[in-house]
Amino acid sequence: MARGIYIVANEKVSENAIALLNSIRYYDPDISVYLIPFNDNYQNLAATLNRLHNVQIFPDLDFLNQFTQKIAEIFERDFLALPNKMRKLVAWFGPLDEFLYIDTDIIVFEKIAKILDYLSEYGFICNDYHHAGRGLQDIFSPLVREEKIFTEAQLSDVFNSGFWASKKGTITLERMYELLRECSQHREYFDFSSQVTDQPILNYIVLNSIPKRFNLVKIPGGGPGSWAGSKHFQQKDIVLYDGEKKLQYLHWAGIPMKPGAPYRGLWEYYRYLNEPKPTETSTVEPKKITFWQRIINKTKSLF
Repeated sequence: MARGIYIVANEKVSENAIALLNSIRYYDPDISVYLIPFNDNYQNLAATLNRLHNVQIFPDLDFLNQFTQKIAEIFERDFLALPNKMRKLVAWFGPLDEFLYIDTDIIVFEKIAKILDYLSEYGFICNDYHHAGRGLQDIFSPLVREEKIFTEAQLSDVFNSGFWASKKGTITLERMYELLRECSQHREYFDFSSQVTDQPILNYIVLNSIPKRFNLVKIPGGGPGSWAGSKHFQQKDIVLYDGEKKLQYLHWAGIPMKPGAPYRGLWEYYRYLNEPKPTETSTVEPKKITFWQRIINKTKSLF
């Protein structure tokens, strides 16, 4: 049985992808990792990740392109903010029998693929507090609850789409296209107000087609958080703790990955784990010269 991890990336997120893979390989040098190209601009990143960490390209690029074209046919052009984010859905039809999908704005703090062990009992695994924090925001509109499109039990299982696991064959391609067409016909079901793309659609697909789901934070006593917007995490060595509980991963969902971002120093540690960190250069803007200062300077130049 083939197990492993999928990521979606291109050159634009190269720095994040390298940081993520550095953290994955720090704790697990052997797990298979596949890159699903976000678009055609991925070759340099693919070569780098292959050289550093033996990351393979998703093997059926023809199917990936066919799937992307199908998305374009099913959804109106203004329905999805970034349609290529839907490419992560091909994880159900790739080479891995059991797989973990991870967004590139994440770093991990353990042998993260061990959560695949839960797939012996469940068809879908997630690991976040979206249901308890933002609730249906960035997923479903209030109409879904009002019209009882899903039960309250199902709505308590909504999740962030940046970290999840499932099994090949849990959803057939025919069923996938059927559910995507349903989504395209009911724009009113979804909350796209924050420019999310795949998250509402993925939740609709999973809640409709995989009855045995498990959110790891719902264990007795609760699991640790994972969102970088949480300010209370404490760093010990090169990991973070939520109280006494070690985080499994940290996700900068909705937070720009740039200097000054929360826990930036920890991200930099993993990004430059295998190479020297570049020296930061100070960019000091020149002072603006007023009109009268220009007159004075010109007068001085005459004498």
